[in-house]
Amino acid sequence: MAVNSDRQNGTLIARADGRIDGANAREFQVALESAIDPTDSNVVLDLENLSYISSAGLRVILMTAKTLQRQKAKFAICSLSPSIKEVFQISGFDRIIPIHSTLDDALSALK
Repeated sequence: MAVNSDRQNGTLIARADGRIDGANAREFQVALESAIDPTDSNVVLDLENLSYISSAGLRVILMTAKTLQRQKAKFAICSLSPSIKEVFQISGFDRIIPIHSTLDDALSALK
């Protein structure tokens, strides 16, 4: 699991690659927390290269969403594979956090 981030036009884009499970969820959390600045107002989590996510990974995403909500930042997720999208739908996360098909769609929605 790796998390890389950059900024485009004032939006933080964090990209998670590989698998997120109980063994590395804490590492994922630390990587996200360190990427997010308290002044960020728009954050996109790009999961295009994520192959698996467990409930521990979902918990980290939910905690991140709550943190961003407290700092009044907009948060979106994009580029889910069909299997990851199914996990988000079954867990109800698609009703909590905006999910977009592509990074461009997510960036447009956060403007």
